[in-house]
Amino acid sequence: MKRTLPPLNGLRAFEAAARHMSFTDAADELSVTQAAISHQVRGLEQRLGLKLFVRRNRSLLLSEAGQAYLPAVRAAFDQLNEATEKLLQKDRGGHLTVTTTASFATKWLVPRLGGFQRSNPEIDVRISTGTGLIDFSREDVDIGIRYGRGQWPSLVAERLVGEDVTPVCAPSLLKGPNPLKKPADLKRFTLLHIGSFPDDWHL
Repeated sequence: MKRTLPPLNGLRAFEAAARHMSFTDAADELSVTQAAISHQVRGLEQRLGLKLFVRRNRSLLLSEAGQAYLPAVRAAFDQLNEATEKLLQKDRGGHLTVTTTASFATKWLVPRLGGFQRSNPEIDVRISTGTGLIDFSREDVDIGIRYGRGQWPSLVAERLVGEDVTPVCAPSLLKGPNPLKKPADLKRFTLLHIGSFPDDWHL
């Protein structure tokens, strides 16, 4: 559908003059001459076939048509301004995609996310959970947080936190004819392993 929009300069001049109720102040705001504002407003009025201002010797008033037109023009400029700000913020910040384990996201990352967002409102943080290694050249992911010893080929790894690994057993295994008292005694028992970390017992 073809749009029959008035010239943008005329609309800007009208909105600024209506806000200030002064061609002079509107000219200062838009960095043009008073004559230019007057010319742009007059051109807009001719295009619309309506008077938008009632001009008096030392004052400027909105006509009935001007009062009806102003809210829509102002709302359009506000909407354009808001859209532009959002676009610029997105361009400056963009999004940050983090993949991590569900437990780390729940217990450590998400509780700290609010503080990060307050300091960096222009960054849209996206979190996904998983345990597999990420191919950063093919997936839209910026940071991967994984449990391990940081020995991953072709990746730069930073140690975030450490952990204490402690062996546990049922209290009944500490008693009986073959009690578990020292590490060497483990060879008599069945050891439970985590599939992704088979050397934990060795460590």
